[in-house]
Amino acid sequence: MIDWMLVLDIGTEVGIVALAAIVLLVVASLIGRVLARRWPTLERSLRSARRRFGVLVVLIGIWIAAYLVVPLEFWFEIYTRIGLIAVIATAAWFLNAVIAVGFDGLAGRYITDDPDDRLSRRARTQLTVLKRLSTAVLVVVAISVILLTFPGAQAAGASLLASAGVLSVVAGIAAQSSLGNVFAGMQLAFSDAIRLGDVVIVEGEFGKVEEITLTYVVVGVWDQRRLVLPSTYFTENPFENWTRTSAELMGTVELDVDWRIDLDAMRTELQRIVAASPLWDGRAASIVATDARGGLVRVRPLVSARDASELWDLRCEVREGLVAWVRTEHPEALPVQRVLVDGSNDQSSSA
Repeated sequence: MIDWMLVLDIGTEVGIVALAAIVLLVVASLIGRVLARRWPTLERSLRSARRRFGVLVVLIGIWIAAYLVVPLEFWFEIYTRIGLIAVIATAAWFLNAVIAVGFDGLAGRYITDDPDDRLSRRARTQLTVLKRLSTAVLVVVAISVILLTFPGAQAAGASLLASAGVLSVVAGIAAQSSLGNVFAGMQLAFSDAIRLGDVVIVEGEFGKVEEITLTYVVVGVWDQRRLVLPSTYFTENPFENWTRTSAELMGTVELDVDWRIDLDAMRTELQRIVAASPLWDGRAASIVATDARGGLVRVRPLVSARDASELWDLRCEVREGLVAWVRTEHPEALPVQRVLVDGSNDQSSSA
């Protein structure tokens, strides 16, 4: 015979749980929309947090409903264990999204298009590394809490502690490379050696730092390739950082011309080229002769620009302009090879 009162009580309790879950989801959605309108940069992370919160609420509701509905002791234990593990894992997943919202909110204060803003790029680098570190710590904590839910975990813990000395040595040797990269990543974030957006020269390649993780650094090369280097590379090998203290740079252009070149006229032409270019920052524009051998003079125009990208374009512009100027205005200064023909031996023999 069906106990309708029991069914009614269970249905009422399940309905209350479902209603509470719906209310929580609606409130979370409203809060997320309000925050997204106020801080548009957090919209993506807030959407992820709302979705994960919804999954967490549904799991808790199912767990409570199973607790109310399933009467058998055996199934109750299984549902409890599965539900507890699922809730812990989902709660860690949701907390990770909440942490991401916090870090993204802080990073949003330092978003800037100015390549010379070292403080902003340094802060964003450190926040990115701390965000990844907090995710790793949260995963370890969640796994530890899940393991502690099993009754045998405490007994196993005693035996693990007894052999902790040997295990730590073995684990340290096995994870030496990985741990070295982790500590190197933290060192890079807080030593200010490189930052997100820095222009660097690594492995003979010119590129920009796009991502810094706990174990590796991604450098975007000028031709859209990506160099993925371990964090220890930047702590153990020398590399060039063109934006370490400032994005402003100076660069040279080398040209080989004939000895008949008019250097004063070339300097005047250089001033005209850079003055007409929006890439020049007005700091430096000069020409010196750095070498003279083999019948040629090597001249070196020096120019400056606001950042590495503009400097590259400016150097190309100066090179093209001076080559055209020499070809059209001073063709006598074009590189030539002189050959001296000495006919004295022929005259003496004929005599």
